[in-house]
Amino acid sequence: MTHGASVPQHPAGAGRGVTAASVRAVIAAARGIRRPLVLIDGPSGTGKSTLADATRAWWPEGPPALVRLDDVYPGWSGLERAAVELARSLVPPLRRGEIGTWRRWDWAGDRPGDLIRLRPGSPLIVEGCGAFEAGRGAHDAVRVWVDAPDAVRRRRALHRDSGAYDPFWDMWERQWRRYVHRTSPLRLADVHVRAAPDGPPRPAETSRAAPVQARGGGLT
Repeated sequence: MTHGASVPQHPAGAGRGVTAASVRAVIAAARGIRRPLVLIDGPSGTGKSTLADATRAWWPEGPPALVRLDDVYPGWSGLERAAVELARSLVPPLRRGEIGTWRRWDWAGDRPGDLIRLRPGSPLIVEGCGAFEAGRGAHDAVRVWVDAPDAVRRRRALHRDSGAYDPFWDMWERQWRRYVHRTSPLRLADVHVRAAPDGPPRPAETSRAAPVQARGGGLT
């Protein structure tokens, strides 16, 4: 998650730290799909938001709609609830050609916020921990898994939030691991992006997904 104080914040520079190969792999996987749905999932601190920004910025026919699960989670205990809600109110209606909805969470007020409506017809990116579950009924969705070593992603997540995330890291990780144990999301991935912050990139070990790595600072 990417929280500054108690309010989610996201990278300002679309594409910063993302390899062109990563974005090309995502866009190529969506080619030929009518009204593509791209689901970008993976643990906290791996760079999902940055990859989503870059994919949206470099999309060939105008930017897709983007829904960040950071904006949907109903508080720090809401990983699974947010995914289940999008799987009900957002993805199925859009797939039927109807208006989809999602409820923004007011992190500052710790309460539900505005109801957002999305019209059908445009590509959609859903990004965040639990995104695969949010699109579980969409069989032709492009599923992108982003990961990094645990120590690296913890350092990134805690550093970028200036201490705001520190008290919640363990709680969030428990939810995340329950989600992974229940759904085995990596096996569903079409594209696997692995951040490699130190030294040469390591191969992503998955049979279905295209192995793509990020060099240098990797994904942030």
